[in-house]
Amino acid sequence: MKIKMILPALTEAKSPFWRPIKYSLFPPLGLATLASYLDEDDDITLQDEHVESLNLNDEPEMVVIQVYITSAYRAYQIADHYRAKGAYVCLGGLHVTSLPEEAAEHADTIFIGPGEHIWPEFLRDYKAKHPQKRYASDVRTLDKLPFPRRDLIKRNLYLVPNSIVVSRGCPYVCDFCYKEAFFEGGKSFYTLSTDRALAEIESLPGKHLYFLDDHLFGNPHFASSLFDGMLGMGRLWQAAGTVQSVLKPGLLEKAAASGLRSLFVGFETLNPKNLAQQHKYQNLNRDYSASIRRLHDLGIMVNASFVFGMDEDDNSVFERTVEWAVQQGIETATFHILTPYPGTALHKRIKAEGRITTQNWDHYDTRHTVFQPRQISAAELEAGYWRAYREFYRWRNIFQSAQNHETLFDQIRHLAYTGGWKKFEPVWDMVIRMKRVSNFLPLLESVLSGGKAGSGRDLTNQPSKIIDEPRMDESIVGGE
Repeated sequence: MKIKMILPALTEAKSPFWRPIKYSLFPPLGLATLASYLDEDDDITLQDEHVESLNLNDEPEMVVIQVYITSAYRAYQIADHYRAKGAYVCLGGLHVTSLPEEAAEHADTIFIGPGEHIWPEFLRDYKAKHPQKRYASDVRTLDKLPFPRRDLIKRNLYLVPNSIVVSRGCPYVCDFCYKEAFFEGGKSFYTLSTDRALAEIESLPGKHLYFLDDHLFGNPHFASSLFDGMLGMGRLWQAAGTVQSVLKPGLLEKAAASGLRSLFVGFETLNPKNLAQQHKYQNLNRDYSASIRRLHDLGIMVNASFVFGMDEDDNSVFERTVEWAVQQGIETATFHILTPYPGTALHKRIKAEGRITTQNWDHYDTRHTVFQPRQISAAELEAGYWRAYREFYRWRNIFQSAQNHETLFDQIRHLAYTGGWKKFEPVWDMVIRMKRVSNFLPLLESVLSGGKAGSGRDLTNQPSKIIDEPRMDESIVGGE
């Protein structure tokens, strides 16, 4: 059987050469994992439109498309094209799960939720010539999950070809997160076995890894066992975690000793009222500054996430957030406009209040305002968002932020990492057009390596300066 698997590009991409570095980081692991369930004699093509132009002149028997909200219109266009040519079209992913009726108009079969069990079930039905129109996942386990078909991935087109996912979902429930819609009907956080995760890590070439898990530290027992198993592998890796997990004694030291060099942390807002309204209780009463100091003391850089447009935000939120982030010595910041994704609690609330202003999915990219904010206008929110990016990444603020590190090495690394990521975008675009982005992976590894955590010092038994405070309490055909 001839099968084509596609990750469509954002609909707003103006040409085949629209290639921001953000979209040339990671290959489509979800599709590559689905491919592992196919027969050995199947003719499989995997194409990621973010890094290559699609060939739409072929005639596959089956087309499988992963749909995100900002690529929905492009995904539907491709789906309609292949259905008109007689191909059997399958659609799955976050957007399909949140709006199945919309997606079903463009597919022969749609998939709702994680695909570890529904995809093999569909394949059995398809071969028996009675596939269903819809498959919904109700099983939550990663037992016997096959390795992704990485031989189908064009590694040279990605800066971070060694991305990996060892868990699904997140143990927390925030109103603006897609997770609850995607994992509806079962557990929303579960992991591989430690042995299975370590086996996949061992199979990856080179030094660098990027864990794409929503919260790698979500199961402390699993995370501790994973980090123990990675000791001595010589890896450099990046991941995402919460403020709470950073403040927890012991676990972060193990992560640093096993190679953690950069952590994405969802601070989201400096206003506790906003946190409570979005049900992000895990961040309430946590010392943000202490968490950053703790990461920096272990030689771990910080990629901080902030969201603008919550109900307590006025026009001063942009400058206050940027000033705070610069003072903390944060290496990189990712800013977002609050976006009420369909299927989330946030969307239900804002829709009930009559504040949704557009259902143009192209604009649900956290760069456009798609609802009416409480205290500022939509135009002010968008202008403030862009202003925050410009101000945080001005050279004067990059230098000022770097000076908040104690050692000269950390200051230089800060300048290299922050400047290289945001101040040389024309260079990145040129490299992407030349299809040479993977050549810069050694440079990334060089910037990540070294520092206190890489000095050979045993970090696992150091006493923690942080006392854990009491708790207040993106999948195979999905996962963004």
